[in-house]
Amino acid sequence: MAKQDFLVELGVEELPSKALKPLSDAFTQGITKGLEEAGIAFGKVEAFAAPRRLAVRIRNLADAQPDKPVEKRGPAIKAAFDDSGNPTRALTGFATSLGVTADQLDTLETDKGAWVVYRMIEQGKPTVDLMAGLVEQSLASLPIPKRMRWGAHRTEFVRPVHWLVMLFGNKIIDTPIMGLTPGNKTRGHRFHCPKPLIIPTPADYEVVLEQEGYVIADFAKRREQIRSGVNALAETKANGRAVIDEDLLDEVTGLNEWPVPLMGRFEERFLNVPAEALISSMKEHQKYFHVVGDDGQMLPLFITVANIKSKDPAQVISGNEKVIRPRLSDAAFFYETDRKIRLEDRIERLKPIVFQEKLGSVYDKAVRVAALASKIATAIGSDPALAERAAMLGKTDLVTEMVLEFTDLQGIMGQYYAVDDGEPADVAKALNEQYMPRFAKDNLPTTQTGCALAIADRLDSLVGLFGIGQPPSGTRDPFALRRASLGVLRIIIERELPLDLQTCCEWAEENFSGLAPEGTASSVVDYILERFRAHYDEQGIGAEVYLAVHARRPTRPLDFDRRIKAVEAFRQLPEALALAGANKRVSNILSKQGGESVGETVNDSLLQDAAEKILAARVDQQTEKVLPLFELGHYASALQSLASLQEPVDCFFNEVMVMAEDKAVRDNRLALLNRLHNLFLRVADISLLPAAG
Repeated sequence: MAKQDFLVELGVEELPSKALKPLSDAFTQGITKGLEEAGIAFGKVEAFAAPRRLAVRIRNLADAQPDKPVEKRGPAIKAAFDDSGNPTRALTGFATSLGVTADQLDTLETDKGAWVVYRMIEQGKPTVDLMAGLVEQSLASLPIPKRMRWGAHRTEFVRPVHWLVMLFGNKIIDTPIMGLTPGNKTRGHRFHCPKPLIIPTPADYEVVLEQEGYVIADFAKRREQIRSGVNALAETKANGRAVIDEDLLDEVTGLNEWPVPLMGRFEERFLNVPAEALISSMKEHQKYFHVVGDDGQMLPLFITVANIKSKDPAQVISGNEKVIRPRLSDAAFFYETDRKIRLEDRIERLKPIVFQEKLGSVYDKAVRVAALASKIATAIGSDPALAERAAMLGKTDLVTEMVLEFTDLQGIMGQYYAVDDGEPADVAKALNEQYMPRFAKDNLPTTQTGCALAIADRLDSLVGLFGIGQPPSGTRDPFALRRASLGVLRIIIERELPLDLQTCCEWAEENFSGLAPEGTASSVVDYILERFRAHYDEQGIGAEVYLAVHARRPTRPLDFDRRIKAVEAFRQLPEALALAGANKRVSNILSKQGGESVGETVNDSLLQDAAEKILAARVDQQTEKVLPLFELGHYASALQSLASLQEPVDCFFNEVMVMAEDKAVRDNRLALLNRLHNLFLRVADISLLPAAG
């Protein structure tokens, strides 16, 4: 089967820069999926994405689907022929429907009888006849929240489309798509090369665009060119280092087809403004990269990336400097204005701001969080007065001019203003740390006050929203409660805080009045503990380990985590499979014989067989050894010790009849098994682990 390269390029007006990469990925995956479903063989798949184009090149694409055998079953042999062996109407009707005669049919023997079948080879369709449909299907499936129309066309897309290239080898596939007839002509840079360019074959695509059209079509290549250009400029012109945020780099890559980094300056007086405010202004509004010196301090420089190679770059730089100056002046003005009012004098301004209609204002939330943070601080050995102070000031920066303009600076500016107000260092730091972790793998609070406030703020939201019947559902989570739950777990575990979620949530519940559902605190605890599943899945710990621990519902996250680690280590031991099976067997026996009503007091005088005497003695020894370990939370050591019970447990089940006729002997053996089972249950229900055999 012959193979050739395939290319499709859709030319559009400038696409949203943040959406460019996701659109390109989805377009590529859609075409790839279509080829796989059609059974067409292909080689390497290459995606191209620039502001005015989405393109996909597929190497070594087969020129047709493979032929495939087709078998169609007809009537059973008994129904296909009459007693004289002549074809029945059922047989002739089946043959006629296929356009064949009865003698062209075969028979198929199965264990349910014999059947008439028609076998044929279905010819694969030519690739050129299929590609337009696959491309159109992929375009229709792109993740575009809101499509637009333009002119008199009924076509809809994220931006107006202007040209389409579709080549298979050097042949144009000219089936219209989105109102465009494909050709082999693309367009270059809007200013450097405003003319059509011919693409002879798919292999020439990016070469023609780069050498003639001033367009670097490869997104990854363009991104790395921007990165290296920005870094080189900072190093050679400022002896500094450019700070490159990856999301901003992707966005800048989505804005430029022919990127040219340029360095500009701003007045040093602006460095008196907190660096985060300057950076936010430069990143959000101007898409500039900032520069720092060897000491990590910000320099009065910025790097912009122009989408054109100017004959007079100084003019371009000057223009950018004129644009950034009023932005930085605004930031400086906001900062100076905000510092004239202390944070504590802003607390009253939180009263008109609604947190949630049924849960009151942001001020109401601050009062609740202060009470909760105080109790949490006491529980972790921190200063409750500092936690309470931090909670009351926690949201006051929301009503500052700076945060109203740059919302991503909440907490960060609070810390600056608190320091300026002379607040205690831990209080100031906590105003920023309350939002940590802001995202997965983000830093955690470093102060005890910050930990107390971060946990209290999240638990207040969780308990309040669950209490009014608004927990997350499906993909809907407007208050980011899933992220809040994971944040609580991370802080408690990684900062090794001795907190009980049940207690903390009950404390939070006490601060509300009129929560509808009963047991709100327990529902929140269950929800948070369920988040552990994904947390451990990311660490490669299987769901069965999580379920074994979760079955015991330990509500102290640090304790939960230690149990998980212990069970995961136990699972690696050679004795684990057998003991998991034995525990499963014991669990089944006990549940059939009264479950929790079975005691665990063993009468040694009723022990008869050698195997049960040995097991009873070993269980006594292990009980004495592991109970102190359980008390200290040394679960891994305890389980490792209990693993030595495998041999006596196996011997017991091989040699002892648990359900003896004598009721006293039977109950004594059940008590022994219950005592054994309860030792393991101090950590987890290991009967939920995969068992041997």
